[in-house]
Amino acid sequence: MTEFTATNPKPGHFYAVGIGPGSPDLLTLRAARLVEQCDVILSPQARTATKSLALEAVRPFLSNQEIIVLNYPMERNDQRTRQRWQQLADDVVQRCAHGQSVVQVTLGDPLIFATSSYLLQALADQMPADHLHVVPGISAFQTSASRFGEVLTLQEDRLTLMSATNLDAVAQALDHCETLVLYKAGGCIDSLMELLRQRNLLSQARLVSCGEQGDHELLVDDLSQWTMTPLSYMTTLIVKIGQRGWQENAAS
Repeated sequence: MTEFTATNPKPGHFYAVGIGPGSPDLLTLRAARLVEQCDVILSPQARTATKSLALEAVRPFLSNQEIIVLNYPMERNDQRTRQRWQQLADDVVQRCAHGQSVVQVTLGDPLIFATSSYLLQALADQMPADHLHVVPGISAFQTSASRFGEVLTLQEDRLTLMSATNLDAVAQALDHCETLVLYKAGGCIDSLMELLRQRNLLSQARLVSCGEQGDHELLVDDLSQWTMTPLSYMTTLIVKIGQRGWQENAAS
């Protein structure tokens, strides 16, 4: 994978394009231009969803591009997940071989808990590295912090970014950082809240569900004052554990 320098999509090239949290005005200029000018747009959609949120976010930039909505399994089965994305990769390879430019749009950033990472890994064995490109996007943790003006790190603070689905791993992480950001928190929010209650951290935890997605957005600036309600899969939790400050034994 080579450094990306051009804003116009090239024939036979694939672009994993991060489009941010879902608001069209938070696409980068590079992302918007690639979407506008490519031949084919791939947009992921969970099989249980009624529409592709990524596709809705780029709709203002659509004209004559071919649109392919990619259904993928939302299940904790690595083999089945990778088999599905390998099938999609085979199709991308054929399209690029015929000279089409292909853009996969993905919410957030393509390299952080994103479906595009599966596709990039599958394509790496089938296409030249200089035909694969990644365009970064605003990630969920950045979006969530911005909704509160939350400072994530200062001085020598440690920031940990991880999935919320393994409660034991979350408990360990609380002991080894000053700011913990948890993705996929919606499905296990009751267990997370109990853990934070035990650690006296509920009042230091903030939650964003469906950030920047209009009426669907939910902001909770103090979990100790919140009554639990059903949450979207796209829920991010930020826990401010403390401040590390400058360490005396740090290299000067």
